[in-house]
Amino acid sequence: MRGRGGPTSGEVFARVARRYDAVNRILSLGRDGAWRRAAIAHLPPGRVLDLGAGTGAANREFGTRRVVALDPSAPMLDLNPQRRRVTGYGERLPFADGSFDAVFSAYVFRNVESVPETLAEIHRVLRRGGAAAVVDLSRPASAWKRALHRVGTALVLPLVGLLARSPREYWYLHRSLDRLPPPERLFGEGPLALERLWRMGPFGFVYGVVLRKQR
Repeated sequence: MRGRGGPTSGEVFARVARRYDAVNRILSLGRDGAWRRAAIAHLPPGRVLDLGAGTGAANREFGTRRVVALDPSAPMLDLNPQRRRVTGYGERLPFADGSFDAVFSAYVFRNVESVPETLAEIHRVLRRGGAAAVVDLSRPASAWKRALHRVGTALVLPLVGLLARSPREYWYLHRSLDRLPPPERLFGEGPLALERLWRMGPFGFVYGVVLRKQR
């Protein structure tokens, strides 16, 4: 999970670790937890990998599942109360084949160096029949909403960065929204079967997907 042509995503989020979740709650008008819950509800019980776990914002949503938290940012993981914590990258997961019943990832895929490699690794560590749920941000589907959203994030995120005393980091978040194709294309041709995709939030700029390992 590294940024292209600049600081790694681990370095970016290390600098905003203590403020990151609070700012996310403000920017989402308090809906970020509900968006995570909507995706986690599709995961089976058992052992789950929280890919890009950060400070553990999703912990309360996992219920009785046995969680392993992985993130490239050690300072963020240090703030995560999960007992099982691993510093690592999505492109090179340090786990054996078929180690997990489920994988969850929230707001991570815009920051990985290689989406195909990350999806291949998720496929590898999932057991057969296991599921992955992803929540992330994308530009809205329609052209006019996409243009309006781009202007909005160009104005709002740098302002948030100034208030959080991290202008470079939040400008990075604005630019990351244009790095990837829409989720319909991003997840439609990988090694995992696209089982469900839905949009959430104003203009549908938040999406959720459920992926299944069939072989």
